[in-house]
Amino acid sequence: MSPGSSRSPSQTSANVIRRDVRIPPLGLEGILALPPDVCSLVIFVHGSGSSRLSPRNTLVADSLNARGIGTLLFDLLTAAEDNDRAKVFDISLLARRLIDVLRWVDGEPALRSLPLGLFGASTGAAAALVAASRLGDRIKAIVSRGGRPDLADAALPDVRAPVLLLVGGSDRTVIALNEDAAIRLKCPKLLHIVPGATHLFEEPGTLEQVTMLAGDWFQEYLGRTHGANA
Repeated sequence: MSPGSSRSPSQTSANVIRRDVRIPPLGLEGILALPPDVCSLVIFVHGSGSSRLSPRNTLVADSLNARGIGTLLFDLLTAAEDNDRAKVFDISLLARRLIDVLRWVDGEPALRSLPLGLFGASTGAAAALVAASRLGDRIKAIVSRGGRPDLADAALPDVRAPVLLLVGGSDRTVIALNEDAAIRLKCPKLLHIVPGATHLFEEPGTLEQVTMLAGDWFQEYLGRTHGANA
């Protein structure tokens, strides 16, 4: 497989094949990781001020790879756009970019048959929900980490995929926003509060809880893969 204009693949200790990819039409940069016998793919949608290199999302992605789930982390904006604050917070634009990425995935022979999940953080969670509302049953599961699902606004009732909302117990404002969004979601959903965590889940052990909860959610709704107890 040679998705996009990728560099030479590298192999991790867990035999996960990683490729740097460029996703048309804008040449958005991404990192595609495929474990052996991959059975599903989770696409990461980062929040404002972050990128495909987010250490928190990378930790979650590595955990999913250990369960046999493929991952794609990508930049929502080009390098020239990163300093435009209006674009950084333009949920509609970010959702359209995500849909372009999903169309690219569906154009790749090695990826198009994989069940798809979305992992959104902060404003990226809103973009993931908006994109999912427009793609019907193509998206099978969504996880939001410290997300702003309220920014998906009118799209919330149209989301079909099961949604897991993960919020830090000390992130009071975002808890309230997630509670309100959960009421508006008509799909299967669960709001889980991680005790003691702030917005970025920087407290010891809190991000590890996120990786476990997200992995379990994706395995439940994307289909069982090997390493279920990873």
